[in-house]
Amino acid sequence: MKFGLDRLLTEDSFKKELEGKRLSLVAHPASVTSDLRHSVDALFAAGYNLVSAFGPQHGLRGEKQDNMIETDDFVDPQYRIPVFSLYGKSRRPTDEAMATFDVCLFDLQDVGTRIYTFLTTLRYMMEACARHGKTLWILDRPNPAGRPVEGSLLRPGWESFVGAGPFPMRHGLTLGECALWFRDHLKLNLDLRVIEMTGYAPEKGPGYGWPAELSWVNPSPNAASVNMARCFPGTVMLEGTHLSEARGTTKPLEMAGASDISIMKILKRMESLASEWMRGALIRPCYFEPTFHKHQKQLCEGFQIHTDHPSYRHEEFRPYRLFALFFKALRLESPDYPIWRDFPYEYETERLAIDLINGGPQLREWVDDRSSTAADFEKILQPDESAWRESSRPHLY
Repeated sequence: MKFGLDRLLTEDSFKKELEGKRLSLVAHPASVTSDLRHSVDALFAAGYNLVSAFGPQHGLRGEKQDNMIETDDFVDPQYRIPVFSLYGKSRRPTDEAMATFDVCLFDLQDVGTRIYTFLTTLRYMMEACARHGKTLWILDRPNPAGRPVEGSLLRPGWESFVGAGPFPMRHGLTLGECALWFRDHLKLNLDLRVIEMTGYAPEKGPGYGWPAELSWVNPSPNAASVNMARCFPGTVMLEGTHLSEARGTTKPLEMAGASDISIMKILKRMESLASEWMRGALIRPCYFEPTFHKHQKQLCEGFQIHTDHPSYRHEEFRPYRLFALFFKALRLESPDYPIWRDFPYEYETERLAIDLINGGPQLREWVDDRSSTAADFEKILQPDESAWRESSRPHLY
């Protein structure tokens, strides 16, 4: 398989099109060639006229560990080009930054989940390029979560930095395909080009778009594996709760738990409520002690999800439903447990984080309604998932 970046570097027609153009690059640590050269280094080595760069959340170098830790603008010490932060004083590119280039190369590795902020950064850059009359090329990369679609659509009025538009939680698209969808949905007058991958096969196992020979580079500090990317549409919801997503361990966003729950009782309750929502991956009860973050230095009971096992079934694994079920079982087992965390989340101070993450209150309301059933939640999810498949189909490879 070839990334869009690999094609840009090896196909002469692209270089001819960009001759005489001032280029900028949106990148992070996982913006690498198939032989693991960073895109900044590779573009300079190939003689491209790279005059500036942009870093998204966690920074161009990916050094910022947690959410809401901002990055400053800086000058690259090797190439002496300005690097503008898209997660600092502003999360949209400034007029000053936009004036530095003619063509923007957008080269971010995504994980296929609406809340991952690179999707919002893509929208903001598209809008800025349309407004300033700039050209945007998407150097496309795989979606490690593959094609499956899951979750309710973001509701009108719930747009945020973790909600770029009416996507489901697990959207099934590459960022190039998302860009085509955004252009149509937002009716942008934008000179947009998607440099597609070759050999991308998201329906083919065992990698489902992420071949076994392809090395994994963390796109953000806690995105440590393909397993994490597959789990993330479910585990990310833990960020809006008092439960640990295992930050502060070696398996962040692949485990879930807390120091004050009984995981065996909860797993048993989950089985009784909707065992079909637990299929596709192995769920292993476990213990962990975070060295920082929630439940720091406390022994937590929880579970780890394994999609890296021969028994993994890609189409059956539904992480969003799995974690909705986890919250539901905890609510029924411990009615007074303070599941929902009330704190500033991604520049939002009024609405609950769990609602911002979900693009509306529907999941929280279902969990907290003791009389609601799995079938009730399916009545919300299935129409939204069907609508998204129909909406996104024209933009798939």
